[in-house]
Amino acid sequence: MSVDTREAGPDTTGFFIYGLVPADVEPTGDARGVGDPAAKVDVVTHGDVAALVSDVPLDRPLGRPDDLRAYQSLLDGVTLAAPVLPVRFGTVARDGAAVTDLLADRHDDFRRALDQLEGRAQYVVRLRYVERTVLSEVLDGNAEAAALRDQLRGQPADALRDVRIRLGEIINTEVEARRAADTERLLEALSPMAVATRTRPPTSEFDAAHLALLVGTDRQAEFEDAMERIAAGQENRAVVRLLGPQAPYDFVDQLLGRR
Repeated sequence: MSVDTREAGPDTTGFFIYGLVPADVEPTGDARGVGDPAAKVDVVTHGDVAALVSDVPLDRPLGRPDDLRAYQSLLDGVTLAAPVLPVRFGTVARDGAAVTDLLADRHDDFRRALDQLEGRAQYVVRLRYVERTVLSEVLDGNAEAAALRDQLRGQPADALRDVRIRLGEIINTEVEARRAADTERLLEALSPMAVATRTRPPTSEFDAAHLALLVGTDRQAEFEDAMERIAAGQENRAVVRLLGPQAPYDFVDQLLGRR
């Protein structure tokens, strides 16, 4: 089923675009997207590809947490059953014809990307240091840092500012070095099971590693077993979090040949 490609409303309603799928994929009857109440999800098809869409008021601001959750929930659910290429959150077309134009413009690129995603899903792996543990590692392994800490012991919080600054610099440098090494070790352990990997920037000064990986469903159990071993090895040193399977948000540019 395809949505009507005529204008969805007189300058009041447009189509929110969630992602692209093969043309033979249809949303289930209970699929819902953004909005309150949540809008019914439909498709616009052109050739071998289709766009998952729903009606959205053009004067309605997007970006609420509920909208983002609805967007991700829909795409992550689809990726369990079919390849899906996410479209940037917040993309809205004025009418169905504009959606068709989008599909036609890069039809072959979209089809190739979807072919590459068949039987694959994204996982996100994040390790965050236990602050007390990593600080102990730094102080135990760096004589200058240990000496500076001893100087500050018992001093008021606003005393010896230069010493505090120098200690902070050392800690930051040491944590960055550990992050680089831990990221490399994580990539070495998981890359053999992944089709593609991407290193995400740290979101916290105590992030140990943050990776996105594209993994084949045929290696999902092996991948999750490896993650359990990694988590066991990081006990008391880093908290390990695994998200997925989910839509391949981190790999869209790579799949479409963009940088």
